[in-house]
Amino acid sequence: MKKLRAANFILLMGFLLLSSCGTTNNASSPTATPIPHPLSIDAMRARDYPGSDVVIETTLDPGVNYNRYIVSYLSEGLKIYALMTVPNGEKPANGWPVVIFNHGYIPPDVYVTTERYIAYVDLIARNGYIVFRSDYRGHGNSEGNALGGYSRPDYTVDILNAVASMKRYPGADPNRIGMWGHSMGGYITLRSMVITKDIKAGVIWAGVVGSYPDLLYNWRRGTGASPDSSPRPGSWRSTFVEQYGSPEQNPEFWNSISANSYLADISGPIQLHHGTNDTDVPLLFSENLFFQMLDAQQYVELYKYEGDNHNISNYFSTAMQRTIEFFDRYLK
Repeated sequence: MKKLRAANFILLMGFLLLSSCGTTNNASSPTATPIPHPLSIDAMRARDYPGSDVVIETTLDPGVNYNRYIVSYLSEGLKIYALMTVPNGEKPANGWPVVIFNHGYIPPDVYVTTERYIAYVDLIARNGYIVFRSDYRGHGNSEGNALGGYSRPDYTVDILNAVASMKRYPGADPNRIGMWGHSMGGYITLRSMVITKDIKAGVIWAGVVGSYPDLLYNWRRGTGASPDSSPRPGSWRSTFVEQYGSPEQNPEFWNSISANSYLADISGPIQLHHGTNDTDVPLLFSENLFFQMLDAQQYVELYKYEGDNHNISNYFSTAMQRTIEFFDRYLK
């Protein structure tokens, strides 16, 4: 494997078949599992995501070379709002390439459509992309309840309907749709890319991209990679264990809801970014996904940023440059 070192980062990339680094499950006394569970990848593949027409609700101040709007679309009958940017200039014959932008966890009661991720959206938008940043249900003015990203399929459903809506949007090229995700948005991105073939490339920053056993035992928000074999009572973790058994007892269930089990079917290449000093999401998640992608014979890149944090603040410009170059390579 080739390693390139510069500016205190490491790039690992390849298209090699390596032995899997996934966790081995020693099953004993499996618990009966209702199949399909709503979170299972198979169940989500079987659903319809019709989306809707995109409706412009408000015209915002424009960017440097693009227009900005607050728009709405439908997901499971709910009116979901989003921030959308559209490049100026002559539209390409088949429409502009699109980046569906999946934000990380923000407390729904303080979420505002036009706040946070401003520089991220701006840099992608000014490079000739429609950017579509959904306000998941229960966020901002979006209808519905924000019931969490990991125990229910809701947010992923909203994003898959956003993809369908952008395929219908007159200014978009339906065959050039990519996806960007940060933290929880990385989880949504990975899941979306094993559910639908419509996403041609994905970029994930500090993503919650571990398997569900990893989310169960090896992660708590704010503690990074802090193993904990005793899920807190009342949490989705403890509820799932009570209902379906542990990963050792019922590997079929835990594998069925993990996108990592379906990487052979992923819709396109992935680029991963992670700071080595991330205390919110373990670096190990991105490292494991990298090797799992190689084991599935899929193209993947991993950039590690020495000493950087969950937002990759110190190497932000470098990470954004690589992000845009990656999208240019696969969407333009």
